[in-house]
Formats: sequence, structure tokens, C-alpha cells
Amino acid sequence: RDAARAGALATVPLRARKGRASYLGERSIGHQDPGATSSALLFDALAETGDAAGGAE
Repeated sequence: RDAARAGALATVPLRARKGRASYLGERSIGHQDPGATSSALLFDALAETGDAAGGAE
């Protein structure tokens, strides 16, 4: 969980080179990558589901 969130936040100072955000060039710097953000949300939901189901760690 924490690693996914940290990874998503680490994209803020980066310039997008792939995807739709790449068309923004330098203007993409300072914005969190939406793919990394959605992946972090998916991992968070997966972890919560495992916690609720009594999943092993």
C-alpha cells in the first residue's frame, strides 16, 4: 500500500513521456501521473479486501 502511494507521489516532478499527458510536455511536470494514481488505488482496494476477508499477510 504505502509503496504504491509513494510511487504515485514520486511521479509529480517527472515529465510525462508516454500516454495522453505526453502531449503536454513540460506542462506535465508538477502533476501526479493518473496511471500511477489509479494503480495505487487498485492496490489499496485489494489490500482492504484482503484485510476484510481475513487474508494472510
